[in-house]
Amino acid sequence: MKRELRHFLQFKDVTRNELDYLFERTRRIKKRFKSYQRYWPLQDRTLVMIFEKASTRTRLSFEAGMHQLGGAAIYLNTRDSQLGRGEPVEDAAQVISRMSDIVMIRTYEQEILERFAGHSRVPVINGLTNQYHPCQVLADIYTFIDHRGSIQGKTVAWIGDSNNVCQTWLQAAKVLDFKVHVSTPPGYEVDAARAGIQDNSHFAQFSDPHEAVAGADLVTTDVWTSMGFEAENDRRHEAFSDWQVDDKLMRGANEQALFMHCLPAHRGEEVAAAVIDGPQSVVWDEAENRLHTQKALMEFLLMGVIDD
Repeated sequence: MKRELRHFLQFKDVTRNELDYLFERTRRIKKRFKSYQRYWPLQDRTLVMIFEKASTRTRLSFEAGMHQLGGAAIYLNTRDSQLGRGEPVEDAAQVISRMSDIVMIRTYEQEILERFAGHSRVPVINGLTNQYHPCQVLADIYTFIDHRGSIQGKTVAWIGDSNNVCQTWLQAAKVLDFKVHVSTPPGYEVDAARAGIQDNSHFAQFSDPHEAVAGADLVTTDVWTSMGFEAENDRRHEAFSDWQVDDKLMRGANEQALFMHCLPAHRGEEVAAAVIDGPQSVVWDEAENRLHTQKALMEFLLMGVIDD
């Protein structure tokens, strides 16, 4: 029987039960990897990675991950392919999905991703768009679970720009039943419609970052100027100057609170060196877990639920 075609374009594309399964599969896959046990469920399968936006962690984690699962990964940059010469996204999706088994796309607009997925015969994964970054938050939540247990009922404080990662955290809060406190400078508040916020059951907005982190179990942030917004850099640096995650801010959080950052980080801007390099920081575990959560995700999209 042919399996249902599934994509991962936004965090809400998977259910709570499916996330529980993915986190458990991540734990098992990571344990095998750390024990040098060969695990090749995707042998002879091919991942195509399409990049319009530059990347370090996304390319490395997907490419290494596919190899570690026994498959092959092919890198395509839109500048070096027909996509960069005006070929319709829909046509590219038809061709690429007939020559591969799964596709990851890192691009600017969510609409491009949606159009590609709408004409693809294979699963499509969002490697990042301006609107969402579901693979990052998947790894972040697994990292929290690995260190502190269930995230249900916990509080996550987001400090800084209400960007694609922030909006994905807000989607995740609804699916997994936790709270997100967001503090941004004026003019950079959360877009409720884009984040899918219908009520305040999992979300609260704060003008003061110290109020946002009060009692939080996790404090997280990102660069003040995301890719594609470089022209706003000077204005953003002025606007965000009071939204740095430093020691003083962290002291307002839960004593056992973790600090996360999706990287790359700018020490002295959105985060103080003492925080990102300090004892509450789990950024290196967080970065590594992109590899393992994405392996579990690719396995799930291609093979469904397995029991081994």
